[in-house]
Parts: sequence; structure tokens; C-alpha cells
Amino acid sequence: MAGLLVAVGDSFTEGVGDPHLHYPNAVRGWADRLARQLGRADERWRYANLAIRSKFLDQIVDDQLDAALAMEPTHVTFFAGGNDLLVLRADLDQLMERYEAALVRLAGSGAEVVVFTAFDIRTTRLLSPLVRRVLTYNERVRELAATHGATLVDHAQMREFEHPSLWAADRIHMSRWGHKRMAALVADAIGVPHTLNLRDLLPHEPRDWRSAVEAEVTFVREEVVPLVRRRLRGEYDGDRTHPKWPEPVYPAEGLKRLHAERWLAVPQQRAF
Repeated sequence: MAGLLVAVGDSFTEGVGDPHLHYPNAVRGWADRLARQLGRADERWRYANLAIRSKFLDQIVDDQLDAALAMEPTHVTFFAGGNDLLVLRADLDQLMERYEAALVRLAGSGAEVVVFTAFDIRTTRLLSPLVRRVLTYNERVRELAATHGATLVDHAQMREFEHPSLWAADRIHMSRWGHKRMAALVADAIGVPHTLNLRDLLPHEPRDWRSAVEAEVTFVREEVVPLVRRRLRGEYDGDRTHPKWPEPVYPAEGLKRLHAERWLAVPQQRAF
């Protein structure tokens, strides 16, 4: 069975953490990897990806939902709210009310809607308030998925993602290997066969305390502090980013080839 998959969301769905120069925005990500599997399963599958990094829930709703619904998709993936959780005084009750309103709109289209919990990354204690918010967010996503008949990919329950090789240096975005595993999980969730080869996760040696402290200091200096500074200045990478696949394409034709053709045909889209 073929259809149209539309991916809606933020950096999680855009593919940040999975760099690839031959894909739009220089990232590949689980959604593009999934699209390749769809095209292999049935060349009639179409795919669009409207997700843009650093976007808040309201921005995703305002900028992406109407466009997604206008395509009359058979399948929609929806992840939003992660950036809202980073706001110091995030109101989770209001956030989840707006999330539910968006989910109701998507589910009302008749499409199969796929939603995700957020992985509660075990990272620096400076971000422990974020972890508590993530746990609350996840419980509400589970409840809303059950209430509105959405397909749930419960990322938080998949503890193999505690393996460091599945995460990029910022510990927020998945690495290439993490995105590949997520593509397989979503394919399984929607019942599409895939040929993704998932490498074994080799045991990793815990660092001695001195190395662990040094790594933590480096992480805070190079990742946490710059993130906080950008947020305080109101700077967001998504302000300079375009959707990767704003119109449906046939992934069976090859996403790299399609991107190369678009690159040559529309020079102004080279900036991202």
C-alpha cells in the first residue's frame, strides 16, 4: 500500500545530528531514511518534510499544519514542543492543550498520525529541570495518543538510546546511528518493511572520574553555555532554514538526485 507521508516538526524531524552534504539543509535524518524505505517498498509512495530546527510548537502549528493538511496525506509524523520545554518558565498545561489541539486537527484529516515521546537524556545535572519537564511531557503525549488514536513511537521507553553512539556531541540530537534506528522504529510502527542495517551497540567503557569531569566541563562550555546565550539573544537557527521537502516527491527516484536537480534549478534555495 502506497500513500503520502508528511513529516511535521522541528530539528528532531528535520534530521539535525545526521550530517550529509547531499541532502537539503546538509542533513539527512530519520524521516529521509524512512522515505527511502517507503520508496523501496512501493515506488508510488510520496514524501514531504516541512520540519525546521529550533521551532516552537506554535510556530510549527502556524507554519506547517495547514500546508501539511492541504497535501491530503495518508500518514503524518508529528513531533513538537521540545523547544518549548527549554524555556525557563514553560507552562506545560498550556503547552499540552495546544499540542492536543494540533493533534486533533491532524487526526481529523483521516491520516494515520505518528507521535513521539522525547528521550529523557541523562546529561549534566544543570539540565535536571528539563528532564522533569520531559517526563511530564511524555506522560501527556502517551495519554493523548491513546485518546485520539495516534500511533505512538515511545522513544523514551527504548533504553538502548542511552548508548552514547546514538547521540550527537550536543547530547540533544540523535547521531547518524540514532536517526537510522529511529527510521526503523517508525517503519515498524506504520507497518512498512525495511532493509535498514542496524549495527550492534558495543559495550562502552565508563570513564574514570577525572575523564568524566573533564568531559562534563567541556560539554557545558561548548554546548550548554552557547545554547543558553543564543536563546537569551533570541537567536534561532531555524530563522535561516527552509523546509527540506516542501512539496511531495517520490523517494523511489532518489532523494540525493532530487536534491541535486533542485539545487541546480533553484539557486536561491542553496542558502539554509
